[in-house]
Amino acid sequence: MPQDRYTSFVKSGFGKKLAKKLGLPQPVQLRRHTPGAPPVTGPVLVLSAGAGNAAGTGGTGSAASDADAVAGLLLNGLGSDETIDVRRSPHTAEGTRWGAVIVVTTQAEHPRDLSDAMLALGGTLRALASSGRVVFVSRDAADASSPAQAAVRQGVVSAMRSVAKELRNGATANALVLRDDATVTGTPALAALRFLLSAKSAFVDGQPVTISSDTGHVPQDWEKPLAGKVAVVTGAAQGIGASIAATLARDGARVVAVDVPAAGESLSKVANKISGTALQLDITSPDAGKRIIDHAVERHGGIDIVIHNAGITRDKLLANMDNARWDSVIDVNISAQLAMNEQFLASDRFRDAPRIVSLASTSGIAGNRGQTNYGASKGGVIGMVAASARALAEHGGTINAVAPGFIETAMTTKIPLATREVARRLNALQQGGQPVDVAETIAFLASPATGGINGEVVRVCGQNMVGA
Repeated sequence: MPQDRYTSFVKSGFGKKLAKKLGLPQPVQLRRHTPGAPPVTGPVLVLSAGAGNAAGTGGTGSAASDADAVAGLLLNGLGSDETIDVRRSPHTAEGTRWGAVIVVTTQAEHPRDLSDAMLALGGTLRALASSGRVVFVSRDAADASSPAQAAVRQGVVSAMRSVAKELRNGATANALVLRDDATVTGTPALAALRFLLSAKSAFVDGQPVTISSDTGHVPQDWEKPLAGKVAVVTGAAQGIGASIAATLARDGARVVAVDVPAAGESLSKVANKISGTALQLDITSPDAGKRIIDHAVERHGGIDIVIHNAGITRDKLLANMDNARWDSVIDVNISAQLAMNEQFLASDRFRDAPRIVSLASTSGIAGNRGQTNYGASKGGVIGMVAASARALAEHGGTINAVAPGFIETAMTTKIPLATREVARRLNALQQGGQPVDVAETIAFLASPATGGINGEVVRVCGQNMVGA
């Protein structure tokens, strides 16, 4: 795995002193998931904002009721046997280090309703533990019944993003945004809370996760939520793809690892390591989708999850771009996915609450110099996901995208040193992510518990500070 020598340097005595003196970034090692770890470490404070609410710590309105419901989920271990220390008041013993703070704003009607809860949150931030979590729970501005209600709902998302940029020591801030058909106690909200509070979301920061409904099934075992499922991962021979395959297998799935014949040796190693099967295949072949279905059904008895990870870059300034560079990127990164999805959805073997997760990119959202072809292809993935959501929902399924930012892979080692160092620091966590960070987010979206999340894009970028 590529080394971030700067981060190692600023952890040393001299390096730490020098960075502090010069005002340089001082990234910390992020807390990442280990099997059996609790969904959250340390006490969790639940605040609420809304009409009739006092000091963000309770009240008698429905906002307090939603906050009480969230507190109840936590007290019940978020669906597991874990014990979580839940508090409703920020006034506690000196020296308390909060594992997380949850701010419930679902019934706020006007921007003025945020004041008490936000200031109460501000008073806790210096006591937030390393790799702590802040999670806002709000309603979608698109469903608002008045301009004031829309204003406060959109304001919550923007405030969350600002809070995320203020946090230090590996802490993150994110939001659950509920549509009208979703509730704070629904299965997707429960699953999303587990994910955002846990170490699995280490590099997800400053992101709203929109939940459209309560559709979803609580897994029998949260450690193996994909037990009994068959998952296909394209581009699985190395890097992010190999990490996705390993993470899905860890979560109980039987995995079909797919990659081009030239990567056959590496592909076999990945498949053997996770007790899966390997399929050598060019995904741009007209029958790629059918061949994947046939292999999955023959070797594993079915197909439930497809992860479109395979992708290429052929970077050039547009003024220097040629047909081969442009067309190859479009063909692999988006045209192949469109063609395969048509074949998957036409098959009666992919109709039992299927899941599709596609790899987009922050380049497809904000653009990137020298990547017009790549940006177009990844923006195309985002458009495809949004437009395909209804077709998947007809079969009880979902399609979503994950948009990585700077992730430490063999590909990023080819970036010139100065550019690479700048790219690592241009996010709120001041470091590059790891392939497992992308894989954890994909596993979350592939879970049967997240049926109410459909047509969405979740960035795994540490909250990029520039761009859209």
